[in-house]
Amino acid sequence: MDIYKIFGAFGLILISIGIITKQRKKQDLYYIVGGILLEIYSIYIGDKIFIVLQLIFILSAIFDYFKKINKTNIQNN
Repeated sequence: MDIYKIFGAFGLILISIGIITKQRKKQDLYYIVGGILLEIYSIYIGDKIFIVLQLIFILSAIFDYFKKINKTNIQNN
């Protein structure tokens, strides 16, 4: 099996795990890593729309992750 297909499949699995995870920070980390793996796959297959949409997904997950970290830091101070 092609390594890029394995990346894509593993990325989809991580995003699926993120959906069922209840802890928000872990959820975002699953989304980020899974999204990056799917981005690698989408670059490999050359689907420009999927590449852009996946990049938006990754950036949204990163934004949400850091928003949660900042909120936690503010509450702890």
